[in-house]
Amino acid sequence: MCRWLGYHGSPLAPRELVHDTAHSLIEQSRRAAPDMASANGDGVGLGWYGLGPEPALFRSDAPAWGDANLREIAGEVRSGLFLAHVRAATGTPVQQTNCHPFRWRNWLFVHNGYVAGFGRVRRELLLAVRPDLFGGIGGSTDSELMFFLALTFGLTEDPIGGLERMAGFVEQVGRAAGIDEPLQMTVGVTDGERLYAARYASGPVANTLFVSEEVEALRALYPADERWRHFAGDSRAVVSEPLDDLPGLWHEVPAGTALVVQKGPDEERPFRPTPP
Repeated sequence: MCRWLGYHGSPLAPRELVHDTAHSLIEQSRRAAPDMASANGDGVGLGWYGLGPEPALFRSDAPAWGDANLREIAGEVRSGLFLAHVRAATGTPVQQTNCHPFRWRNWLFVHNGYVAGFGRVRRELLLAVRPDLFGGIGGSTDSELMFFLALTFGLTEDPIGGLERMAGFVEQVGRAAGIDEPLQMTVGVTDGERLYAARYASGPVANTLFVSEEVEALRALYPADERWRHFAGDSRAVVSEPLDDLPGLWHEVPAGTALVVQKGPDEERPFRPTPP
């Protein structure tokens, strides 16, 4: 499976999370999950918000652990909102256009999971994408197609609702094709202001998703640890797998849950796929 992380808060260098933690995204890219035969070496990407309303994007089909350009960029950029991803391909080619994050205007999207039986349902899913959005699809992955389906079903006006309608449509098409458990997903999506995430699977087991604890609570737990001093009180990281083993740092997001990370209190609510 892929891994990803999202950050929202006071500006920092992405390298702090992508490279420098004990179980950083780079370290996660080196090793396979227990049920996988290979590491997450099929590409890497970083999308961040800087001077303009639209995010900048770096993507490479090289393994994350050997990409010197990623290390340079992640150490020099400062951003208060970014998404990073390491890819393990699930049947589509290893190429730059298939690497996450995917971008449309001011939106970024990352995904860990798959559409089961993608080859059987791909045509019907593609034909559902709104014509004015269709030209934005640059690759051949199920993940990018999920993003453009969510845009088709109202992501920009109602982000969680758009994701729910996308998931409901994928399940509807998959089950009509005889696929019992069509969807496995944790997704991260942002418009440059808020970070939205969801954890869901059609079957009983959903890929993991975690969000970091409030900074003030971490300062109280670890008063001698200087790492928390330069984080604002509302800074959060959302990750598919913890970046550190520090007790109390991570809260697991329950399966079937959506999360909104923003200035002010976070929101957590049920995620209920509904066909559009």
